[in-house]
Amino acid sequence: MQDFRNLRVWQQSHELTLAVFKVTARLPRDERYLLANQTRRAAASVPTNIVEGTAGRSDRDTARYLGIAAGSAAELEYHLILLGDLELLSRDEVDQLLRATASVRRMLNVFARRLREGKSVPAHGPRPMANG
Repeated sequence: MQDFRNLRVWQQSHELTLAVFKVTARLPRDERYLLANQTRRAAASVPTNIVEGTAGRSDRDTARYLGIAAGSAAELEYHLILLGDLELLSRDEVDQLLRATASVRRMLNVFARRLREGKSVPAHGPRPMANG
């Protein structure tokens, strides 16, 4: 498997994680230790599982780790919705982060499916599907 830093899905999930860390740093002190921490852990779990899955493992193992990453992205999606509903983040911030999360989830699913089907993955990683 190629260097994870060359994978578009890792690059985008890393950027998403950085964005999540930045917005959660502004949360009220009483939320920083619970909801902010859970949101950050879910976000960081996505690129972390991509790294672990591409660390010289079989395609089947890599696909399994990509599935775990997709689960973490789904968890992140819920935390973002909750932060919006609690009005701790602006609707615009939530919408932007949700779009980025959905894009990463699609990329993870495409990447995992290609691996399970035995298809090669380009060096840049799978591109997100348009309108999907």
